Amino acid sequence: MSRIGKSIINIPTGTTVEYNNNLVTVKGKNGELKQQLTGGIALNIENSQITIERPSDNKEHKALHGLYRALVNNMIIGVSEGFTKKLELVGVGYRASNQGQKLELALGFSHLVVLEVPKEVKVETLTEKGKNPIITLSSHDKYLLGMVCAKIRSLRKPEPYKGKGVRFVGEQIRRKAGKSA
Repeated sequence: MSRIGKSIINIPTGTTVEYNNNLVTVKGKNGELKQQLTGGIALNIENSQITIERPSDNKEHKALHGLYRALVNNMIIGVSEGFTKKLELVGVGYRASNQGQKLELALGFSHLVVLEVPKEVKVETLTEKGKNPIITLSSHDKYLLGMVCAKIRSLRKPEPYKGKGVRFVGEQIRRKAGKSA
């Protein structure tokens, strides 16, 4: 049996979970999230604990069992605590600033890159003298947060020779040796 799928999800206080017509709705202090369950996967809510059940040991059902357990768990964590990701801009002249939900990035192009961030994602930029600019993104929706981070990172991926580009804080970049003289 799936190790992820069979583990129990605890519902924290202040969070409500509703399940009807294969639609899971999770409400908490940070917001509300919905997820449609497919493939015959069922959800049981008892004594502020959730268990995910599958109809058979079919390969597809096994895959969906662990997937939906992880998605529901991420929804509960998101609406109760929230998720945060930090991106670091490494490179000479790389800058980041934001006005509300507009994120302006100077990434070595001939123009500024302006991104409109979804309203569910909160954006903060921090620029200290002598340190790389840091973009902090936080949201209750882990999927949306990951998509926004991936979009920002795709604008200038870290290159292997000098390590310049947009990377996650703490990410290790595989470095290559340059031309030998």
